[in-house]
Amino acid sequence: MRKSRVSGAFRCLLLGSFLLFLQPAQAQTSYIKRYKPLADSLSEVYGVPASVILGVAIIESGAGTSRNAKLLNNHFGIVGKNNLLRTKGIRSRYKQYPTAAASYAGFCQLLSRKRFYAKLKGNNDYKVWLEAMSKSGYSESPAEWKKRVGAAIRKHKLSDTP
Repeated sequence: MRKSRVSGAFRCLLLGSFLLFLQPAQAQTSYIKRYKPLADSLSEVYGVPASVILGVAIIESGAGTSRNAKLLNNHFGIVGKNNLLRTKGIRSRYKQYPTAAASYAGFCQLLSRKRFYAKLKGNNDYKVWLEAMSKSGYSESPAEWKKRVGAAIRKHKLSDTP
C-alpha cells in the first residue's frame, strides 16, 4: 500500500512538472500564431527579419505575459513615458503603447534609427542582427540576451537560417 502511495505521488509530481514545462511552450506557440502576421508585414516594411522581431518579443515580453506587455502594450522592453503612476499608482520606466501592434512598429522604428540598420536592412540572417543589436546596447546583458533570443528563434523555427 505504501509503495502505491509513493508511486501515485511521484506520478502526480511528474505530471505537474510536465504541465508546468508544457504551459510556457503552449503560450509561446499561441503568441507566435497571434503576432507572426504582424511581424511578417513589418519585416516587409522595415527589412528586419520577422524571426528577430518575434524572437525579441518572446523574450522581452515573456510571450506576452510580462507586466509591461499587459499594462503598457510594450513587448520589447523599450524605455519611455507612460501614465501608469497616474492611472494605477505604479512607477515604471517603460514606454506605454496604445496597442501591441504599435509596440511592434515602435521596435522596428527604433532599429531603423540605429547605425547598423542601413547595412543590415534586408539581410535575413538573424545571427547578424542579434550581434549588431547586442553590440549597440539594446540589452543590459548582451551576451545572455543574444543567447536567449537566438534559442527562442531556433526552438520555434522562426528562421530558415540554422
